[in-house]
Amino acid sequence: MKKITLIILVFFFQVFSIFANEPKLYQIINGLNSPWSLTFIDNNRILLTEKSGNILLVNLKNKKTRKIKHNLNILEDGQGGLLEVLYYNNQVFVTYTENREKGNSSTSTAKARFNDVELIFQNIFRAEPPINSGYHFGSRLVVKDDFIYITVGERGEGMIAQDPKKHPGSIIRIHLDGKIPKDNPKFKDKKDWLPEIYQIGVRNPQGMDLSPFDNKIYLTNHGAKGGDWFGEVKYGENYGWKILGWGGTNYTGTQIGPKWMAGFTKAIKYWVPSIAASSMVIYKGEEFKEWNGDALITSLRDQSLRKIRFKDNNFINEKIIFKDKIGRIRDIEIQENTGKIFLLTDEGSIWRLEK
Repeated sequence: MKKITLIILVFFFQVFSIFANEPKLYQIINGLNSPWSLTFIDNNRILLTEKSGNILLVNLKNKKTRKIKHNLNILEDGQGGLLEVLYYNNQVFVTYTENREKGNSSTSTAKARFNDVELIFQNIFRAEPPINSGYHFGSRLVVKDDFIYITVGERGEGMIAQDPKKHPGSIIRIHLDGKIPKDNPKFKDKKDWLPEIYQIGVRNPQGMDLSPFDNKIYLTNHGAKGGDWFGEVKYGENYGWKILGWGGTNYTGTQIGPKWMAGFTKAIKYWVPSIAASSMVIYKGEEFKEWNGDALITSLRDQSLRKIRFKDNNFINEKIIFKDKIGRIRDIEIQENTGKIFLLTDEGSIWRLEK
């Protein structure tokens, strides 16, 4: 009898330990209108974008939000609108769907000196040519040294991503003031590339982050019907869209191309079927210090947060932290002083993940 009791107690202790160690989610703000991106100004204040064109200042202490005026000429069209926001060194960088008239638009990047009342932006990059499409804008930003990297989607145009004389379907690298780096691929071994282009062959990369561990930039990319991936940004290389299908197919079910072949950049991790990989970070913090160096990747379709362990561009394992709990997850950021994780959902909420 004692032995049976002990077995039962051990079982319940193990179950309790599993649930006790699960990260906990807390809703911080709700009622937002199609939010897309958030960025920390400091430990208590966040800048946040809504696709319709609003820039909001969010106070995490009193939970209040208010709009900041700006001068951007935005076209909200399908997946487009006001997208990424990044606060860096008292400057605010945004990507947005710039209205180029007659239904045409570009993935554009602008910057302004931070002001909590009004932001006066100036463009530092505009994707050419303008395209009449509401699809695939990319639009994540990363600052590394004196450079800003910009993901530019291929706007649903497929093989345009293989044309280095056009910006859509590429990773852009420019100086913070918009000037073109003299060591970009065009000036070394890619004479026919546009001077801003750093890498080509992407479809719709909506996640990007700089690793504080190896100083490399990593990104996530939407495939078609399957073929989402997580990989590294690499100088002068080509991820292969739409020659490669990355394991996915067209929405009609027809084949696109092989998952990968020699001569193209190979991703670290592919997903088939698609999870609709959205934003990502390389985690560094005390709250989940056992995750340091791992990629945290959010998902729209299966509404999950996934942790990818990898080393030297080799996939090690994947763990689903949670799934189907808070809706479609659009963005993820780490609160620097605590290591707590903040998540932004399409449904209009900010959530905090902690132990």
